[in-house]
Amino acid sequence: MTSELPATVPDNTKNFELIFEILKKEYPGAAPALHFSNPLELLVATILSAQCTDRQVNVVTQSLFRNYHTVEDYAAADVREFGKEIYSTGFYHQKAKHIIASAQLMLSEFNGQVPDTMEGLLKLPGVGRKTANIVLSRAFGKIEGIAVDTHVKRLSRRLGFTRNEDPEIIEKDLMAIAKREELEALSMTLILHGRNVCVARKPKCEVCVVNRLCPSSRV
Repeated sequence: MTSELPATVPDNTKNFELIFEILKKEYPGAAPALHFSNPLELLVATILSAQCTDRQVNVVTQSLFRNYHTVEDYAAADVREFGKEIYSTGFYHQKAKHIIASAQLMLSEFNGQVPDTMEGLLKLPGVGRKTANIVLSRAFGKIEGIAVDTHVKRLSRRLGFTRNEDPEIIEKDLMAIAKREELEALSMTLILHGRNVCVARKPKCEVCVVNRLCPSSRV
């Protein structure tokens, strides 16, 4: 059950549908920016995208995907050399370890395939619900939940859709008010609005299309 919101941000779930409709018109056809051509590439790109922009990930994967084509290629990679190839995405050593270990686990437990279930994906090193939801929806067309990144978390709280800070609880709160088939669109729309307008340090409330419906608006 969704907890009560803080006194400073009143429960605004009653306006969810109207807010979402306005934002969908502002960002029509909101789509993921990561480039990929198969589930394995999407998994790798999504792991690399942690604390990194999609644009930079796409720069890195443009050459990375030319050198690594199969699960076996990643599983056999040297962690130091692989780390050098993904250096500019940040946290490169940990990401290299996760990607290589995930590939090795896919070989040993999933017949060399990217798992197509939430349970299977969560077994992979470095894969949480956010990454799993992205892979399931975009690679397999399965909607299990909503990917909650820093933008989705921030906007959900500012807009009064949740009071929680735990991404998994925020995911449940959003699933309680949004249609299942629109969860990915909701995630992408909030992400775009978070990048362009409702930024972390100084939100641009004066140009926000939903400022009159937002309990956190400074206008």
